[in-house]
Amino acid sequence: MGDDTTARIEYLSRALKAPRIRDTAERLAEQARDGGWSHEDYLAAVLDREVAARDASGAQLRIRAAGFPARKTLDDFNFDHQPALNRDQIAHLGGGVFLSQARNIVLLGPPGTGKTHLAIALGIKAAHAGHRVLFGTAVEWVARLQEAHSRGRLAAEILRLRRYGLIIVDEVGYIPFEQDAANLFFQLVSSRYEHASLVLTSNLPFARWGDVFGDQVVASAMIDRIVHHADVITLKGASYRLKDTGITTLPSARPENTTE
Repeated sequence: MGDDTTARIEYLSRALKAPRIRDTAERLAEQARDGGWSHEDYLAAVLDREVAARDASGAQLRIRAAGFPARKTLDDFNFDHQPALNRDQIAHLGGGVFLSQARNIVLLGPPGTGKTHLAIALGIKAAHAGHRVLFGTAVEWVARLQEAHSRGRLAAEILRLRRYGLIIVDEVGYIPFEQDAANLFFQLVSSRYEHASLVLTSNLPFARWGDVFGDQVVASAMIDRIVHHADVITLKGASYRLKDTGITTLPSARPENTTE
């Protein structure tokens, strides 16, 4: 490209707030000439790379905004430690169809079996697909809702959170809640029912959620809304983190950790 054309492209790319177009156009120009591309093919190739770069940049922004404690992927997950886990089911969930259907995912099992890893990995997949995601432990979510309630902003906060395509609630059951906290958490679950997706992880079977929330009625109503449109996945076995320690069981890793 001549100097005038290069300068013109540089000006236009700045005006469009797409500075990568200048570099891409220059990089592809010789390839286009050698390959006999049409003007349309060349334009499409330049714009395709700009869109891909923007998507990647946007995904990274969404991932950072989600508040993940670490970055985990499905490719990194050790399925050998969970041989009973259906890989095809996990791959299908990673495709994100559940988000468009406002379905939930519940991951149950003892500590160290990979629940949080899978939850984060599915969240990162969702972010790459263009969805806004927020991650937090159950305790952190309750604290957020309590703060909003204390400021008289609970309804506005619940409405704001409903605009997120995916909310991840980690570690349900590790710490019991006061009844007021349980009621706040129920409002979060209820607001997303058939509107947007939740991914929840818990070390306890549903039958013991009443102990966590201090109210069997609230727990039953919450579970009813969560599992109505949900994939419930049970992970089993010893903690992966303890695989080289000689410790094979933990106090909470009992046979009762089922979906019943």
